[in-house]
Amino acid sequence: MLKEARADEHLLTGPYRVLASTVLGVVVLAVLGALMGPQWDPVALSDPLAVQTSSTQIGEAPALVRHEVRQRVVTVQLDGTSVQALLSEPQGTDGPARAVVFVHGAGTGTYQEAFYEQAHALAEAGVVTLVPDKRLDTYSLRHRDYVQMADDYAHSVALLRTLPSVDPDRVGVYAESEGGWIAPVMAANDPSLEFVVLVSSPVVPPRQQAAFAADNYLRATGVPHGVFRAIPRAVGMAIPGGGFEYVDFDVTTYQRRMTQPVLMVYGTGDSSMPIVQGPMQVMRDTAIAGNSDVTVRYYEGATHGIRVGADIVPAFLKDMAAWVTGLPQTAGAAPKVAGDQPSQTFLAMPVPEPRWLHNGDVVAVTLIASCIVVALAGLVAPVARGAEVLVTRRRRPDGSAAPAAHRYAPGVARWAAALGAGVVVTVVGFVWYILAIARLALDYTSNGWVVTGAWIAVRAVGILVVAAAVLLFRSIVRNRASGVPVAPGAARAIALAIVVAASAILLVVLAYWGVYQLGI
Repeated sequence: MLKEARADEHLLTGPYRVLASTVLGVVVLAVLGALMGPQWDPVALSDPLAVQTSSTQIGEAPALVRHEVRQRVVTVQLDGTSVQALLSEPQGTDGPARAVVFVHGAGTGTYQEAFYEQAHALAEAGVVTLVPDKRLDTYSLRHRDYVQMADDYAHSVALLRTLPSVDPDRVGVYAESEGGWIAPVMAANDPSLEFVVLVSSPVVPPRQQAAFAADNYLRATGVPHGVFRAIPRAVGMAIPGGGFEYVDFDVTTYQRRMTQPVLMVYGTGDSSMPIVQGPMQVMRDTAIAGNSDVTVRYYEGATHGIRVGADIVPAFLKDMAAWVTGLPQTAGAAPKVAGDQPSQTFLAMPVPEPRWLHNGDVVAVTLIASCIVVALAGLVAPVARGAEVLVTRRRRPDGSAAPAAHRYAPGVARWAAALGAGVVVTVVGFVWYILAIARLALDYTSNGWVVTGAWIAVRAVGILVVAAAVLLFRSIVRNRASGVPVAPGAARAIALAIVVAASAILLVVLAYWGVYQLGI
């Protein structure tokens, strides 16, 4: 009976207590992670935009007339620099023709690699087109000024208006993707622009669009719900290294001054843009300026560049050319909204700002420094032991080495090493997981082993780290109760304190990013 009672006592104070303490630790981290930052709970879009017909044909548009096209490269003078541009002029038009300037999306666009099909289709239809290179000396990942970029593209508009082949009163703008934040600025600042074409326009501020795209990509990839916590905490924080002021640029004030007819085009396969919310917002904004001439077209299955596979949608080129050449009759022609029925599940909305860890520099420095400190602290014990052995040899006349007296207490070194190594592995694994998910999302692909398997693996290692922390704490308490020095010598004591402190910091950061979330 006595043996059985002792066995029961061992079970209650041994593995079961470690398990209970580990569970408690995970729960504490889960609650802490939930309290530290915003959750991600996008609002459902409850007001869909219904198409009037499945046909994308532009009402009241005249039949397109094909023209031969002559091309040449011209120089556009900007403030402080110049760029090259491809000018395409239709031949055989009746007098000066309508013209359009193309505004690039994100990236390092040049006339050799952008808008070939669009510019050619318009030029063949009788519209002079100018595709300038994007100005890059003032454009980078961290620094973009959409108002200044609008001024740069305005120089291309001015150049077109000086050409004999162009009617200066009939010059418009074609903008794609990121250009959707630039063209409305141009239109508001230059009311004499005749029209605006917005293709795959984000409309909402860049930070909101990024969060919306991340949400859609992650849902399509099938990631566990806990990963969504990273959206507001990553997108909402100040990005490490500074810059990125443009992520909060709001084009609304400029859209509310747009009096020109607007053609908006989206592919229903584009999950990166708010394809329903965007046109609705532009309709509301332009209405404030007294402008109701907004035409919207959706192309079935087309992606961000209005492509299905590698090919641009032919109907898009035809419809765009028909709308532009048919102005002003096509500006208000029915149907206003047509094509494939778009679907947008959630609104692109303001991103909650993290209450804690808002400063990206602090987050990055904390992670990197803590991992480095843990790694360096792990070298202290062997270095200290080596120094003690050398000192002992010098002091013994026969040169023999006696075992160093100073050692960590039983179990302390083992569990401290497990804690430090485990938390660093969890951090590295989590960063790898996020990067892997981002790549899958951007490629519109999924991989169950990565999406679910790697997430389970990261969380499992994280839980084992908490167990190692519990076992380390128990070892320290047990040895102190027995009168055994836990970490003899200043070097060992400092190294242990550093490992514990840095690991605690990393555990809190991991909890913040959702590794320990329990649906809280």
